[in-house]
Amino acid sequence: MDDLGDLRAKYLTAVNESADEASLEALRVAAVGKKGEVALKMRELGKMTPEERQVAGPALNALKDEINAALAAKKVALADAALNARLETEWLDVTLPARGRPAGTIHPISQVTEEVTAIFADMGFAVAEGPQIETDFYNFDALNIPPHHPARQEFDTFYMHRDEADERPPHVLRTHTSPVQIRAMEKTGAPIRVIAPGRVYRSDYDITHTPMFHQVEGLAIGKDISMANLKWVLEEFVRAFFEVENVELRFRASHFPFTEPSAEVDIQCSWDNGQLKVGEGDDWMEILGSGMVHPKVLEAAGVDPNEYQGFAFGVGIDRIAMLKYGIPDLRAFFDSDLRWLRHYGFSALDMPNIHGGLSK
Repeated sequence: MDDLGDLRAKYLTAVNESADEASLEALRVAAVGKKGEVALKMRELGKMTPEERQVAGPALNALKDEINAALAAKKVALADAALNARLETEWLDVTLPARGRPAGTIHPISQVTEEVTAIFADMGFAVAEGPQIETDFYNFDALNIPPHHPARQEFDTFYMHRDEADERPPHVLRTHTSPVQIRAMEKTGAPIRVIAPGRVYRSDYDITHTPMFHQVEGLAIGKDISMANLKWVLEEFVRAFFEVENVELRFRASHFPFTEPSAEVDIQCSWDNGQLKVGEGDDWMEILGSGMVHPKVLEAAGVDPNEYQGFAFGVGIDRIAMLKYGIPDLRAFFDSDLRWLRHYGFSALDMPNIHGGLSK
C-alpha cells in the first residue's frame, strides 16, 4: 500500500485538469468505480494480516472519500462555469417594448358561479358568505344532523387536528355551505332570502367527486313560503341557467336531516350522440336536493318555527358546469392544465347577466 500517495496525486491532478463532465465521469469510473483502482486495492485487504488491514483499510477509505469529494467539487465548478458562459452570451434589452400576451380567461367554476349569482339576484336573493373552517355545531348540530350520522365520521369529513386535552368544540372543513344559512339567519333573522356559494370539502375522489368542490345553497324564509314557491324558483333557475324555454322538473321524495319534507330534483333531458340536451326527451337526471327547512334548524338559528317557514336547496356548481358545457371529468377542473383552460375558459369581459345572456 506504499503507492497510495502516487494514486492520490494521480487522480486529484486528473480531476483538477478535467475540462467537462464526460471526462470527469470517466475518471470516477477509473478511480472509485466497481473495477476502479481503489476498488482493486480494497480487494487486496483480504490477503493481509489483521495488523496490516487496520492500517490499510482506513487509508483506502480516506483516499476514496477524498477522490469522491474532489469529483463532486469539480462537477459543481464545471456547472458554474457553463452557467457563467451561457449568461455571457444571453442578454436582454429591458428597454425594448414588452411582447404581446394573450388575454387571460375566466375559469369555468368562476363563470358558472357568476351565472348562478346573476340568476338568483334577479329573483331577489342576496349572496351570503361564511368560513370554510367550521365548528361541529354549525356544520352538523345546527342542521339537525345526529351524532351517529355517517357524514360525521372521519371517512367522510375532514376534521382539524387538536390535542386530546383541548376542550373546545371540534372544527371541520365544511362539508356543505349550509352552515352559512344558519349564520345568515342568526345575523339578520327572518324573513330572509339568500344563496351561499363557496368551496366545500369531503373525503372522496373519482371522475365525479373531488376532495374539494363547489356548492351553492339557497334559502328563503317567510311567513307563507311553501313547496310551490320552491318549485317555481328551481324551474326558473334551470330554465335560465341552461338557457331553454321550457323544462320539466321531477320531485322525488327523499330524506335530508335539515329539511322536512325533502325532495331530490330531476331535470327532463335527452342524450344525443353523447351530448346532453335539457328540456326535451324522455330521460331524467338528478341535479340537486331540496325541501322545507326543518323546524329544528330554524330554532337553532334563532327563528321561531311557529311563525316562519321556508325552503332550502343545494346544487353542485362543478356538476352543473359539467352538464352545461360538456366537461367529462370533474378532476380536470383542478389540474391547472393551460390547454384545458384555454379550451373551456371564458373571456374576462363576458360578464353574465340575465338580459345580456349568461354564456356568450
